[in-house]
Formats: sequence, structure tokens, C-alpha cells
Amino acid sequence: MKILENLQGFLWSSMSANNCNTYLIDGPARVLIDPGHTHLFGHVEAGLGRLGLGIEDIDVVIATHCHPDHVEAVKLFEHHRALFGVHEEDWNLIKEMGMVLGASLDIDSYVPAFFLKEGNFAVKGLEFQVIHTPGHSPGSISLYWPEQKALFTGDVIFKEGLGRPDLPGGDGSTLKRSIKRLADLNVERLLPGHGDIILDASEVRTNFQRVEQFWFAYI
Repeated sequence: MKILENLQGFLWSSMSANNCNTYLIDGPARVLIDPGHTHLFGHVEAGLGRLGLGIEDIDVVIATHCHPDHVEAVKLFEHHRALFGVHEEDWNLIKEMGMVLGASLDIDSYVPAFFLKEGNFAVKGLEFQVIHTPGHSPGSISLYWPEQKALFTGDVIFKEGLGRPDLPGGDGSTLKRSIKRLADLNVERLLPGHGDIILDASEVRTNFQRVEQFWFAYI
């Protein structure tokens, strides 16, 4: 799905797929956000193919957090040029999962080239703001693209919903604080990790209000 001239969304509409929305920023650098599950990556690969691209053309892969439905397919990029970035606290989460899962999770395939930290993040002229938004996972980040007023939220907030705080490393009070931080940004495009995207500034504001009014009482 073409969202903007230089932004594509490979969006899932089937709940049974249990996979996330993946986004491609096709600018001076090609940045892929949340590649998803390995066994479902064909959906993303087909989308790239329609653009005349392959995984060898991706410069940077960013994971908003390290739950398998967002990060597992990172290992497909291991022998390509793409650099993988994630918050250090969620890299620690991957290592903990590796201790539990053993050989079934090849930790060496997920070693990040760099850590995403709170603050400005630039790649080949693309300027972003990394916002540490824990609560769904300890190292969840949201990525704000000021030029397009676009906010990639992973599993922090969705259209009419929010991420689960009851998974390992999650916390409801922390998640509420993270959502309130994001609500203060000037956002015209809300691009969550699951479900529908929102492409209108007033609808984005209304969505933040509705999520706080309805969901905050339950976490």
C-alpha cells in the first residue's frame, strides 16, 4: 500500500496471520520497520518485489521491539548489507529468550549493528526522532518522522487500542506514560504495528483521546 510518495505499508488484515504491519521508507536510504515473522515474510517480500526491490536493497532494518511477530525475519538479512537497529533493553530481551529457547533461536542472527537510543537518529539525510516508549516491552521504541509528521508506534498504541502490558517486561502504568508522551507530538499519520493506519491529524488526536478514556482504566 502506497501511503506517501516515499512510504509503503505492507499491512496485515488477517488476525489469524499474527503478523505485524511492516513499513518501507524508500528515500536516500531504504529503511524497513518491523519485518515480522520469518514464515510470513513472503508477504513483505512480494510487496518489495512489486516495487522492483529485494531484501538486498534494504539499508537499515529497525525493530520497534523484539517480540517475534515483529523481529523474527531480521535473520533473513544476516548476509545482506542491511544494518539492524533495536533498543538495547529489548536486545537483552532477545538474549533472555535465547537462554530459554536454546538452539531454536539463533542469537547470532539477531546481533544489532547499533542500538536505538532516545533522541535524534539520522541515516543518509533522513531525520527521525527515537522515542523510548516502554510498557509493552522494556525496550519498545516509537519512531517519529518530523518531515512527514508520521509516527511508527509498534505495539504501543493502535487505532482504538493499545499493546498488551502483561507480557514479560511489560507494565501498564509505564505504557500509559508512554502513550501520553506520544500524544503531545504533532502527528498527521499514525502507523501502528497492527491494525488500521490513521492518515488524518484530527483523527490521530481523537484516537489518543479515546484510547486514554476507554483503555487506561483496564491497565
